This record gives sequence, C-alpha cells and structure tokens, in this order.
Amino acid sequence: MNYRHVFHAGNHADVFKHAALTLILEHLRSKPQPFAVLDTHAGIGAYDLTSEGAQRTKENEAGAALVFGRPLAAAPDYAALLAAMNPDGLTAYPGSPEIAARMLRADDRLILCELHPDDAAALKVRYRNDPRLHVHRRDGYEAAVALSPPPERRGLVLIDPPYEAPDEAARVAATLAAALRRWPTGVFAAWYPIKDQAIGDELAAAARAGGFPKTLRAEFLAYPMDGAAMAGGGLLIANAPWKLDEKLDALCRELHPILGEGHGSWQIEWITSS
Repeated sequence: MNYRHVFHAGNHADVFKHAALTLILEHLRSKPQPFAVLDTHAGIGAYDLTSEGAQRTKENEAGAALVFGRPLAAAPDYAALLAAMNPDGLTAYPGSPEIAARMLRADDRLILCELHPDDAAALKVRYRNDPRLHVHRRDGYEAAVALSPPPERRGLVLIDPPYEAPDEAARVAATLAAALRRWPTGVFAAWYPIKDQAIGDELAAAARAGGFPKTLRAEFLAYPMDGAAMAGGGLLIANAPWKLDEKLDALCRELHPILGEGHGSWQIEWITSS
C-alpha cells in the first residue's frame, strides 16, 4: 500500500518490461478478434519525470533516457510510444496501463486494479473518458483469478507487484496457478526484480511443479548481480506467444550496449514446453 512507482519510473527494468509488453500486445493485435488486458498492480498509469518524486531518484537517467530518441528495431512500438508522449524531450513515462491503453483497438478492453486509494483515484480521473477502460480499487491477485477468463477469451494478465512483502513471489505463483486453472489458454506475464536468482528460481520451480502451459523465463540485467542493488528484471510468461523468445532475445541484444554500459547480461529459456 505504501509503494509508489514514481520513484522508479523509467528505470532500466521498466525499459525491458515495457518493451516486452508491447511485443505481447502486438501479438494480440495481430488477430482480428477482440482481447482483454488485466493489469493487477496498475499504479497511476503514467508518470511525470519532472516531479519531485522522480527527480529525487532520477532512475530514468539510467533507463528510458538512454533509449529515448532511438528507433529500437526490436521494439518499435515502445520507441514510438515514448516519442509520441514526449515531443519536446523526455518528461513523461508510460506505465503499463498507458502502454496498453494506447495499443488497444476499438473493441478491446483494459481492466486496471489498484489498491492504493490515491493511485486508484488518479487512474479513474486519467481514464474516465475511455469506455474501453475499467478501473477497480481492488486486490489484483484476487481479480486475476475472479476475472479469468474474460468474455473475450483472448488476452493478457499482467502481474507486476512491488515485491515489498516477503511472501510476494509465493502469492504470484499461487495466483498464476489458480488463474491458469480457470483460463488455461490466457497469456499470463509476471514481472519480478532481480537482485539475485531467488525470485526467478522460485517462480520457475512453481511453473514446473504446477505443470504450467508453455512458459518462458526472460531476464535482462543491466548490471551484474551483487545481491543488494537491483541488477535488472525478469518476466515469467505462461502461454508465451509464438516466437516471443526470439523477439525478446533480439530486444536484449539491442538493449545490452545501451543500458548498463554493456556490463549486463540476459537469459531467455523455456521453463515448460507444453
């Protein structure tokens, strides 16, 4: 309830996560049938990088500021979205709700869940005039299960918590397992921070033990792991779209010399294959 993403908006982990999100949304848009996106920890949608909170940490300077203005051949929609939001220089950064909202078509839907009362109120104001968007002040874990499957039967559930609680990874794993039982064909993407391998290994083990359908583990580290600072971020993606592994590998190859001065690394591997 106390976490505010404005302090971290546009950092190196956001760049990988949000560029990857555009690749998943591109896949969903490639078919004519409508789809739904459920964002379990939505925040406020977009962030002012000139605000006191963002300026206090300036984490975007080692992330979005380094990719802004580049074409990003591996994630052109992400680069184009950053450019569209910032015609006069980088001052705003899109969270996952803003990215999804800008990539929805007329018949697609976006469900945003946020428990923080101020952030939920900000979301409702920001998107009040868009009938495709539905904002709930609601526990995102509960919603991921209760709202699966959506009427569209196509779509994505993005689980992106702050990992402040010691049992956060276990909650993510349990939510994925329960939601996949209800919606075995849905795309589920769970993000996690990387200081060491603990969270990624826990989620991967849960995917294997739970027999998750075709699940991809994708991690991009801007810096070497030291067990203390956040080196990068990862995504565990169940029902990963076709060729997403190849697209994410191309993205990591392009980001590697830009973020972390080339000192980072990445891994893309299938945790389950069916």
